[in-house]
Amino acid sequence: MEKTTWKGSVQLAPVPPVMVSCGTMDKPNVLTIAWTGVLNTQPPMTYISVRPERYSYNLIKESGEFVINLPTAALVRSIDYVGVRSGAKEDKFKAAKLTAQKASQLAAPMISESPLSLECKVKQIIPLGTHDMFIADIVAVNAANDIIDKDGKLDLSKANLCTYVHGEYFALGDKIGSFGFSVRKKKKR
Repeated sequence: MEKTTWKGSVQLAPVPPVMVSCGTMDKPNVLTIAWTGVLNTQPPMTYISVRPERYSYNLIKESGEFVINLPTAALVRSIDYVGVRSGAKEDKFKAAKLTAQKASQLAAPMISESPLSLECKVKQIIPLGTHDMFIADIVAVNAANDIIDKDGKLDLSKANLCTYVHGEYFALGDKIGSFGFSVRKKKKR
């Protein structure tokens, strides 16, 4: 296939438009982050990259904690809203019609409407340029009961998650495979 070459840029997509909650139950805040991902399996580690001028930056830096909340397609207006407004000027939980829920390990709240919330404790902050990366241990995972199957296994296909691709939001579509399916031996009948 023929390709056109451009200078280096952030063209990796799709990405999860997670809602990161921070602050406290008394004064919760939330922002949308697209620069996030998994760093390690054991111990479970993640990261978020945040611009230092964002209101949430100092809340996270000072507390050393945050919650990554995976959003559903039904939350797309809230995702967008909390990504373009500042918590310094308004209560974004209230404005976006989100509910702060007590986390199990942190003072920072979870988002009740999110089907999966990862409680994170900051281990290191790395300045990168426009953003600083907060590397964190995932200290607890909170899953909505309706996305856990009868065997107690997480089933994110029931969560109706969404994704972000270069300025646009999309609902995730049909399952097209599962890990290892390309090499799995067929069962004999």
